[in-house]
Amino acid sequence: MKAVILAGGYGTRLSEETGAIPKPMVPIGGHPLIWHIMKIYSAHGINDFVICCGYKGAIIKDYFLNYYNHNSDFTIDLSSNSIDICCPAQEPWRVTVVDTGLETMTGGRIKRIARHIGNETFCLTYGDGVSDVDIRRLVDFHHAQGAKATVTAVRQPGRFGTLDLSEDLTRVHGLREKSVLDGQTINGGFFVLEPSIFELIEDDDTVWEEGPLQALVSAGELSVYRHDGFWQNMDTLRDKNLLQSMWDGGSPPWRIWDSPARTDTHQQHDQESISSSMALNSVMTWRREHLAST
Repeated sequence: MKAVILAGGYGTRLSEETGAIPKPMVPIGGHPLIWHIMKIYSAHGINDFVICCGYKGAIIKDYFLNYYNHNSDFTIDLSSNSIDICCPAQEPWRVTVVDTGLETMTGGRIKRIARHIGNETFCLTYGDGVSDVDIRRLVDFHHAQGAKATVTAVRQPGRFGTLDLSEDLTRVHGLREKSVLDGQTINGGFFVLEPSIFELIEDDDTVWEEGPLQALVSAGELSVYRHDGFWQNMDTLRDKNLLQSMWDGGSPPWRIWDSPARTDTHQQHDQESISSSMALNSVMTWRREHLAST
């Protein structure tokens, strides 16, 4: 199974970093965020990747072209210009890097990589979000639903503390620190898709989160996998610093590849299929920032 990563947007809300590099290449713990996403998939046995490049795509291409040497120890003999690789990098990845255009929308990027997918089920996610979602359980759920597409629904982390007010709204009865439960349920990426979804994408101007997903909803072909564990995107400098602080703390929740035995410890709610636009609006708030920035 292949995993497709959308990595072509401008990332304008993270301009402090993306003026020089594309957002998926912003480093967390010494590795670009896209490396963390790939490690998540790899921990679940998915090692075949298709990267949808656009803005500053040459930087992503250079990263993978030089990955082996940059992540290996070596001895170089300058007199003969010979190189001896001492401790080669051992990632079992096959990476296809595709230029999907500078101004192409998310749907158009997906359409452009269709030839690399063939006629098989595949994964898709955004190049700016990490999670401890159980990819294998997600894929199994998708097959059990029999839908053309499955999206992972997550709780957007709350950003502010909460005030419990009196009935007349004139007094504070209690204070509570911010919680994941204070956020909305949103599109967290980590899709599983059937190749028939390519037929729903018209051209480069098609926004995946609009026409194609709405068509899937109308046809009752979009199922939802609700994940109650960790999820965090990197949309702003605040998000980047938060992820970095988690990494520096020594136990970032998404670093599942270090677990001796991968088991999903999170209680999953009953999963549901979305079959109408009304249900879509009530269950999820789409991350529309990806229309231009992913």
